[in-house]
Amino acid sequence: MMLPLPEGEFDAYLFDCDGTIADSMPIHYLAWQRALAEYGATFPEELFYAWGGRTPVSVIEDLNEQQGLAMPVDLVDERREQVFQQLLPDVRAVPEVLEHILSSYGTLPFAVVSGSSRESVTASLNALGLLDRFDVMVCAGDYLNGKPDPECFLAAARLLGVSPGRCLVFEDTDFGVQAAAAAGMAAVRVPPPWQRHPSGVSSA
Repeated sequence: MMLPLPEGEFDAYLFDCDGTIADSMPIHYLAWQRALAEYGATFPEELFYAWGGRTPVSVIEDLNEQQGLAMPVDLVDERREQVFQQLLPDVRAVPEVLEHILSSYGTLPFAVVSGSSRESVTASLNALGLLDRFDVMVCAGDYLNGKPDPECFLAAARLLGVSPGRCLVFEDTDFGVQAAAAAGMAAVRVPPPWQRHPSGVSSA
C-alpha cells in the first residue's frame, strides 16, 4: 500500500536511507549489539530507535558518557559497519517507499539524506538495486550538524537546485521529521519496523 502524500506540488523527493528506503534498522541494531558487546556496552532497543537518524560517532560518544566507558569511537564504528556489511544481503526495501521511488523516478529528482556513512548507504542501495535512482547523496561527513538540525536536508536541496519549500522528505524517525520541518519541508512519516513486522523486531 502506497504511503499517502501531503497536499501540494513538489519538485524533489528527499529520502532517508535506513528504515526509510531500506528495511535495515533491525540489521543495524544487531550490528550495534555485536560491536558494543565486545566492549561491555549496552544499547537498549528502545533507545536505538529513539536515536534513529543520529550519526554513529555521536551515538558511541554518548554511550561512552552514559556508561562510563572509553570505547575507541573509530574502532567501534568500524566494527559495527563490518558486521552490518556481513548482514546486508538480507536487507529488503520498505515496500511503501519503494512504490514511490518506482512510480516517480524520471519525473522528479531524488536525493538520499542519511546519518550513515556514504559507504554504508551506497552498499544498502546497491544491495537493493536502487543506487542509480538517486541524483544526490548527503551522508555522514558531508555536514557538521546531524538531524534534527536541518543542515543535511538544506544541503540536499541546494545540490538539487530545488527550493526547500518544494522538497518532500520521506523519514522514519522523530529526529528526521523534526529536521525536515526545521528546513521548511513537508514530510511523510514511514511506519516503523514493528508496524511493518507485526511479529516484532528481532533483537537476538
